[in-house]
Amino acid sequence: MSTDIASPARTGEPRWFIHSLARVVVDGAATEGRSALVENTGPRGDMPPLHVHHRDDETFVVVEGTLRAWVGDREVLVGPGEAAFLPRGVPHTYRVESAEARWLVFSAPAGFERFVIEASVPASGPGLPPADIEVDPGRLAEIAAGYGIEILGPPGMLP
Repeated sequence: MSTDIASPARTGEPRWFIHSLARVVVDGAATEGRSALVENTGPRGDMPPLHVHHRDDETFVVVEGTLRAWVGDREVLVGPGEAAFLPRGVPHTYRVESAEARWLVFSAPAGFERFVIEASVPASGPGLPPADIEVDPGRLAEIAAGYGIEILGPPGMLP
């Protein structure tokens, strides 16, 4: 096992990912592919497309604000200090319910963090991306597929 405790230089860089600000905290290289940790910050209404992970499980831990998560046929409101488990193979999405929210995404095994890096752009300024940032749904779906993530529908669609 590697004795490195710090993530490689590409991690930690603030990135605009869909409509949120993301930062890879721990990447798969630091855990020999076992897990990864990404920090996200999103504005009210931030909601990714309905999707399913075929390779990894996710756990969301809310640090600030509130998220509403739909996982299969379940709906859960997640506040500061609370967590939601999103298992592989189950369609899910979430929406930021507070003015802004910050949460950690723990994924196992690693891979999701590489998707975030590939599907995002370096933040060109501090804070959240501009509200009118363009996201190409076809490109997002293509990149996602390479990481075992299947986009099932547009933002707003529920399982």
